[in-house]
Amino acid sequence: MALSRDSASRVDRICLAIRRAIIERALAPGDKLPEDALGERFGVSRTIARQALGQLAGEGLVDLRRNRIAVVATPTFEEARDTFDIRVELERLVVRHLAGALGPEQIAELNAHIAAQDKAAGGPEAASIRLATDFHVLLARMTGKPILIRYVSEVAYRSGLSLSAYGRPHSPECAVNEHRSLVEALAKGDRDAAMRLMAGHLEAVADRAFLPDADRGTRNLVDILAPYVED
Repeated sequence: MALSRDSASRVDRICLAIRRAIIERALAPGDKLPEDALGERFGVSRTIARQALGQLAGEGLVDLRRNRIAVVATPTFEEARDTFDIRVELERLVVRHLAGALGPEQIAELNAHIAAQDKAAGGPEAASIRLATDFHVLLARMTGKPILIRYVSEVAYRSGLSLSAYGRPHSPECAVNEHRSLVEALAKGDRDAAMRLMAGHLEAVADRAFLPDADRGTRNLVDILAPYVED
């Protein structure tokens, strides 16, 4: 049965919040996502919460277990590395399409985003991580290719989940510098350099990141998601 527009909007709102919480490492692999707690936090029925969890499961971000228990997915180390390998090829395709094809307004938008990353570098790690991911999604959107946008967005979030599972602290300075060099190559129309820089950037992210993280203990889902409800 198809969801009404209002119900679909509520599902999208929950999905967006949980994706952001995963990217920002507020939610970690293995964290439980009870339908009743989600419904309470977002003011929706358990049915709507269940629909959102099903959508996130389809994206590889949530595992649905017996008795309707949902948890944030825990990728294996091999799956995490495979995700980055796939992401490299997808994003090389993105910059291949964009090199020399971006207008002044798009270049300005990318530079403004990098400036926001630079400004956030000295603040909370969560904001830097989110902005770094959003940069890649923004590039994909600039291709105007719906399938590529969808796949890049999904693999970017799955990469965020992998980094949450195995990552060491995020390096905002490296991300900003690498993004800036990439935009310069795109603005010059240097396709080969852009593809090389994108591959090098993502491989460097993986190399910097993949180290087992410390256990963060038991946390309350309602409290974790509180900052994401209104955003």
